[in-house]
Amino acid sequence: MFKIEAIIQPFKLEEVREALKAAGIDGVTVTEVRGHGRQKGHKEIYRGREYNVDLLPKTKLEMVVAEARKEEVIETIMMAARTGKIGDGKIFVYHVGDAIRIRNNDRGEAAL
Repeated sequence: MFKIEAIIQPFKLEEVREALKAAGIDGVTVTEVRGHGRQKGHKEIYRGREYNVDLLPKTKLEMVVAEARKEEVIETIMMAARTGKIGDGKIFVYHVGDAIRIRNNDRGEAAL
């Protein structure tokens, strides 16, 4: 099993969710986060003063998938989230040792 974390542009969330749903991926956790990579933020003017905005709003999606679906999910996220511009985001992939469904003690891929 693998945990996939994707940091994407907030306006791409619905498009990515629909693509994942079409691919048969039901379980996803979505968190609103702030950060920056190479973008380094931007300057804004508020009431005549200039401010550096270096922590930009992003959306983080997290899901755990079976090994057989890992590449399919990664490709689905990349295709749906890509704009071709800086700030599109990143995908991180982690090995998951075990998963347990609390309700009935299902373990491993059965818990997904």
